[in-house]
Amino acid sequence: MDNLREQYKKEVVPALMKKFNYKSIMEVPKLEKIVLNVGLGDTRENPKALENTINDLSIITGQKPVVTKAKKSIAAFKIREGVNMGCKVTLRSTKMYEFAYKLFNVALPRVRDFRGVSANSFDGRGNYSMGIKEQLIFPEIEYDKIDKLRGMDIIFVTTAKTDEEAKELLTLLGMPFKN
Repeated sequence: MDNLREQYKKEVVPALMKKFNYKSIMEVPKLEKIVLNVGLGDTRENPKALENTINDLSIITGQKPVVTKAKKSIAAFKIREGVNMGCKVTLRSTKMYEFAYKLFNVALPRVRDFRGVSANSFDGRGNYSMGIKEQLIFPEIEYDKIDKLRGMDIIFVTTAKTDEEAKELLTLLGMPFKN
């Protein structure tokens, strides 16, 4: 699955250099990391939910997630500071490219009525965020073994200076944007 990295070197870099008139290869934007985040609101009522979510994320990414904690107390949501609120995984290098390939070519096409991801989710600094409504789109997750459908946030962090450069980079890597 390392072919996405090879594709980046052979096809994406020359295409970006030509389109944006870069003088050096070091100017070409690249994918820095992919962060997957799952926030859980029901950890107080269902403590096993965090354990199941950690298990799901580790199966999807091949890496152990980090538990995230509440930064401050919010009485309206019955949240106390320091309580476990979810988990996240940061993928870099080989695992990042393997996950991106799997997401673009296997998982996203399995979404019902999928017509592409929104091109409006860039943050202005070349990073892209998207949400997934259920973890079942990943082939590793078995339908019988999940306790609840959980969504996740996926953030693509790039070294691009502008959203246009980042969009072109992700498009060349295979991200299926809406037309």
